[in-house]
Amino acid sequence: MRIGHGYDVHRLIKGRKLILGGVTIPHEKGLLGHSDADVLVHAVMDSILGAMGQGDIGGAFPDTDQAFAGIDSLILLSKVYEMMIEKGYEIGNIDATIVAQKPKLAPYISDMRRKIADVLRTQRENINVKATTEEKLGLTGREEGISAHSVVLLINKREGKDV
Repeated sequence: MRIGHGYDVHRLIKGRKLILGGVTIPHEKGLLGHSDADVLVHAVMDSILGAMGQGDIGGAFPDTDQAFAGIDSLILLSKVYEMMIEKGYEIGNIDATIVAQKPKLAPYISDMRRKIADVLRTQRENINVKATTEEKLGLTGREEGISAHSVVLLINKREGKDV
């Protein structure tokens, strides 16, 4: 088994869609980034890459590469999934937290879990997503940005073989 942690944060700006966990959420601001800036999916990818000892999404999908400009982060997650399968791992479980003062995310969490589970070809029960605020403290509390953390447990499917 391998454990990985991922973290991501992006600034909120006007004129962009807010996409979290692959779900477009109605809000007056969206996240600024080279891709669709989906902090939840980025944190999940970083946790998986970290568990495999494969660096982070900046190394795998650099923001200097125009091929990734505006890309749907779920497409990038599918590429991380392929790397994971090639290394002989499967998802044990993921526990992720979105930190945002606004908007309220509870109505969208089930869809986020489903989308992430579908891309990672695992049961929805293996994907947990929570949302919290920082009680108006820090950049997320001041509604300047949104962040996310993710912890993953990967299971070696090759049963004791060197991966």
